[in-house]
Amino acid sequence: MTTAPRSHIAMFSIAAHGHVNPSLEVIRELVDRGHRVSYAIPASFADKVAATGATPVVYDSTLPTDDDPDAWGTELIDNIEPFLDDAIHVLPQLAAAFDGDRPDLVLHDITSYPAAALAHGWGVPAVSLWPNLVPWEGYEEEVAGPMYAELRTSPRGKAYYARFADWLAGHGIHTDPDRYVARPRRAVVLIPEALQPNADRVDRSVYTFVGACQGERADQGEWQRPADAGKVLLVSLGSAFTKQPDFYRACVEAFGGLDGWHVVLQIGRFVEPAELGDVPDNVEVRSWVPQLSVLKQADAFVTHAGAGGSQEGLATGTPMVAVPLATDQFGNADMLQSLGVARHLPMDEVTPDRLREAVLALVDDPEVARRGREIQERMAGEGGTRRAADLIEAELPTRS
Repeated sequence: MTTAPRSHIAMFSIAAHGHVNPSLEVIRELVDRGHRVSYAIPASFADKVAATGATPVVYDSTLPTDDDPDAWGTELIDNIEPFLDDAIHVLPQLAAAFDGDRPDLVLHDITSYPAAALAHGWGVPAVSLWPNLVPWEGYEEEVAGPMYAELRTSPRGKAYYARFADWLAGHGIHTDPDRYVARPRRAVVLIPEALQPNADRVDRSVYTFVGACQGERADQGEWQRPADAGKVLLVSLGSAFTKQPDFYRACVEAFGGLDGWHVVLQIGRFVEPAELGDVPDNVEVRSWVPQLSVLKQADAFVTHAGAGGSQEGLATGTPMVAVPLATDQFGNADMLQSLGVARHLPMDEVTPDRLREAVLALVDDPEVARRGREIQERMAGEGGTRRAADLIEAELPTRS
């Protein structure tokens, strides 16, 4: 741990569990080290932020939330345009909120476009707290270029990039919008390096992997393993894309009544238990569970392969069946499978038989268990929360 003097650090994020949750233990650690942390966040996450000891700076956002994932649309431009719209809407609010109280350092999630612009205007360093996969050298040519080529030539895409460039220029920033988002000056990466594709081609002068920053999560409560449970399976598709009643019914058919197994089936807020039909006694249906607590006692995990769930599965050495739904989840599913600790089962190929076969094969394979233990050991050496805080403190300006 460093001995940096008390500083004012400002963190910026959006109202989404997958972007707020990874940062919370790091923020708590910075507060415990004596720093004053202001955390800019919409009101729905203010209490969660305040529990770390940081001061919520509440702003009004136009972004869709986890309550309405369908609002993100279906096309690539539908997924990225809202972040620019929100940045234009939010930046004046944040500038006013910090007027006269300029931070010494800006921390920001990758989705918080105003943060780096504010840091630039304030003349203070910015560090991205990166909650998922990072670009490697050659990423633009191999992935982003082909993915965005059609968008960049479409009328709507051209208008988006022109408006983004104009907004950046208005704040004294002259760089390509995609590089502004994906190529920060410095990033602390809150996932294990094991999840990162082409890790050998990542610029380590920019991106530092610190692995899981999970904390104890005592506030979430503890799940108790039933005394008669021979093995435990957790099924969870996270917090956003959970409107999947057919998938949950397939899980009930696959594992309901399976001898010796207790199933924890988290169905989220968009599906009612009644939609699942008759549920056998060995299937525990919940809208939400303390996931990490369950995983510490589980023998297998059916997951959407979000960054948070993927690294929790790795940290607990739990074999996974990855059923990705969106964004980086597909890449995570492939990485987990390549590590030898998971099966990637596309949603359109899910059947009760395939789910059951995948879970039982993973649990019965001693090589899967061995690889899981090996990755656990590697993750433990990445430093987690304390190393993240050390790296952030190292970016604080030197005081005379």
